[in-house]
Amino acid sequence: MASATAALPAGSAPTARRRRFPAARLPAAILAAATLLAPLLVTLAPATPAQATPTRTEPTQADPTKADPAQKEPSQTGPTQTGPTQAGPTRYPLTLSNCGRDVTFPHAPQRAVSIGQNETEIMLSLGLGDRLVGTALWVGPVLPELAGANARIPRLADNDPSFESVVGREPDLVTAQFEWHLGPHGAVGRREQFDALGIPTYVARTDCTGKDNSGSGDGVRRTPFDLSQLYGEIRDLAAIFDVQDRGEALIRKLQAREAAAVAAVAPLRGRAIPTLFWFSSRDVAGDAFVAGTNGAPAAIMRILGLRNVITTEDEWPTVGWETIAAAAPRLIVLGEMSRRRFPADDAAVKRRFLETDPVAREIPAVRAGQVITVDAQSMNPTMRTIDGIEAVARGLQNLGTAP
Repeated sequence: MASATAALPAGSAPTARRRRFPAARLPAAILAAATLLAPLLVTLAPATPAQATPTRTEPTQADPTKADPAQKEPSQTGPTQTGPTQAGPTRYPLTLSNCGRDVTFPHAPQRAVSIGQNETEIMLSLGLGDRLVGTALWVGPVLPELAGANARIPRLADNDPSFESVVGREPDLVTAQFEWHLGPHGAVGRREQFDALGIPTYVARTDCTGKDNSGSGDGVRRTPFDLSQLYGEIRDLAAIFDVQDRGEALIRKLQAREAAAVAAVAPLRGRAIPTLFWFSSRDVAGDAFVAGTNGAPAAIMRILGLRNVITTEDEWPTVGWETIAAAAPRLIVLGEMSRRRFPADDAAVKRRFLETDPVAREIPAVRAGQVITVDAQSMNPTMRTIDGIEAVARGLQNLGTAP
């Protein structure tokens, strides 16, 4: 999910209250320009539907577990494939089409601010730690192999940074993992505000491809997320920084891990095991934030041949336990995170609920002990989704899941 003190899949769970930072370090000229231009930008901007700060909403359909006639059975194909690639040097100025707009980069950025753990981890994995001057929006600890490089980069906020704190780093690129940070009603700022200051912005492909973020929740994916979107994002960032060879090497590594995980569960792929991904809950006994049909958990299920018992397109619908019990999942995947916005952020709290609640404990997966825990960040459309594929594959092997 999307926030940071742990971000709910962002989709994500309810957005944390925006933290404001003093503007004392903000260059006076920049702050003055932003202040003067903001009203003009608002006047010129195209009209968009009103949108409140993202919060979780109830599923839009009466029963999110009733199968949609158009829903397909789990894919029986192999690992995600991508088309031909090119890894030649970048020729500047570089113009990319990004989330419905063209963005031009006059040169390889030297001072980037990353809003979103996945964007940060991609750039660190590409060896670009020396180009990062600020990060924000963290769900949990950085990948262990990236900890050293990450420790040298200022953290502007655990959740949403202020516009002033971002601009105060004097960036020549601002990236965002979620469109609601830089979108028409951005929690940090609108892209037009950064344009007015000559600061290019980039929003993750994974959060805008086939997805409607105009509402007040986590957005609705009209088309399923797949890993080609992630690989395209890596290629975009590699091109922006002119490190294409590193980008292709990273993609090959991730694809090899995906293929190995798929091969490991080949004997189970035909069973279409009914599965539920539970991210968190505001109240552990209340409605649960569970994975809809088109997000990262759904991609994990398709890749491993599992069947999602939730059929709504909402990114993270809230669903009651009576409805979940009626869907009878035979496998439950729990999200674990270091944040503690809600008690149910703790996987151990989730497990205790499943084992003691009179409704939940009768669910087939709970009765059979078929419950797996994964890193919650893998439930976002991120590089960690590969970790999620591997973790669920290991869990299936260890459990010897029966049909």
